[in-house]
Amino acid sequence: DPLAQLHAWLDEAKTSLPDDYNAMALSTVDSGGVPHSRIVLLRGLDTGLVFYTNYTSDKGRELLAHPACSILFFWPELERQVRVVCTAQKVDATESDAYFATRPRESRLGAWVSDQSAPIATSNSLNYKLNEVAQRFEGKEVNRPEYWGGFRLTPSRFEFWQGRPSRLHDRLVYMPTGDAWTLQRLQP
Repeated sequence: DPLAQLHAWLDEAKTSLPDDYNAMALSTVDSGGVPHSRIVLLRGLDTGLVFYTNYTSDKGRELLAHPACSILFFWPELERQVRVVCTAQKVDATESDAYFATRPRESRLGAWVSDQSAPIATSNSLNYKLNEVAQRFEGKEVNRPEYWGGFRLTPSRFEFWQGRPSRLHDRLVYMPTGDAWTLQRLQP
């Protein structure tokens, strides 16, 4: 089961890299087919891999228009990486609300402040907007903006790579076969 294997490797990475174990490179494509990659944080792992963002950001718009994507975990200290080919879909509002409520207040306010990926004249513009938003929510709960939420990345292929001496690395690929996964070993 590749999801169980990913859980195990994440647990081991968390021990070695407690601050960055859940960092993953997310690759999307824009309307012209140009790939774009950036680091996002894994926030849930169930039938898929879940992360949260502004849906109007570049990555949000790209995933909504072209849901095919891939992610990469890389833990150099462990000589490991995991590549996953996925299809993205928005998580439901209830799940996004529940996660949003766990974020620090400053992060929740930040979701209201930033028009992620849009140009800005100066960083002071953000500070001004933060003051406005903080006043608006003073003494109130900071609810989730409709344009902010999660994506669940449903995997269709996993590749686990374990570094070995002499560059004879282990590469294990899991592909779905009906309700199960088929495991295949690749040459390095």
